[in-house]
Amino acid sequence: MNLNTPVKVAILDLYDGAENQGMRCIREIVHQFADLNQLPLQLDEFEVRNKLEVPDDSYDIYISTGGPGSPLESEGSAWETAYFNWLQSVEAHNANPDHQKKKYIFLICHSFQIVSRALQIGLVSKRRSTSFGVFPIHYLEDAQREPVFEGLNDPFYAVDSRDYQLTQPNLAQIRAIGAKILAIEKNRPHVPLERAIMAIRFNEYMIGTQFHPEADAMGMLLHLQTPERKAVVIENHGLAKWESMIEQLNDPDKIMFTYAHIIPNFLKQAVGSSLTVTA
Repeated sequence: MNLNTPVKVAILDLYDGAENQGMRCIREIVHQFADLNQLPLQLDEFEVRNKLEVPDDSYDIYISTGGPGSPLESEGSAWETAYFNWLQSVEAHNANPDHQKKKYIFLICHSFQIVSRALQIGLVSKRRSTSFGVFPIHYLEDAQREPVFEGLNDPFYAVDSRDYQLTQPNLAQIRAIGAKILAIEKNRPHVPLERAIMAIRFNEYMIGTQFHPEADAMGMLLHLQTPERKAVVIENHGLAKWESMIEQLNDPDKIMFTYAHIIPNFLKQAVGSSLTVTA
């Protein structure tokens, strides 16, 4: 990549206009990475669900966000059609041997779920209850060699906020498309429930997580401690959950560690291996 020209990054916003912290966090990570490595940057945002906006294939890097609602009910909708047309365009670019400069994609939560559903990676279904909080994420074998996980512990900790899950991996399909399951949710052998798939390397240029690697501890602490958000969390999840999140967000080895590694590692892989990940 010619580092005298701007690195072009597109954020595909799947929040459908809903209040969120994800967009702010992604913007900050991308800007911090560019500033740290003295990279010229062009960062554009596309509101996919409410405005049917999708980027063209001129960008170097695409980050597709989480979002509210069901990853099942939108199948066949106008915005999903536009979204998958975009994805197919990027995939076609990467598959063309004449294109030496490849495009990199990171999928977060809702994006991860709809792409996994479309690729028939496994079963996307509604959870018995909402997963909300800070949880350990456990490596599988392929995570040991995953550059986006470089520097992480096993387990590492991440923010999880979802009503749906990807389980029951379709191993034949996963092998057929060359994907690799990297991580699962907290491993509890004594609990007779399936473990959700939490990270997948879909192909050489596309990776995704069902958790939120963009979540920053300080921003979330401020957000959770506002009277309005505190009341919502306590009403929906209880005081103990709110107190647990505050405690874990204050732990430097948990959320801030994940924030400082996963998406910065992805950006480093996409732009060039000689660049710096953290300050």
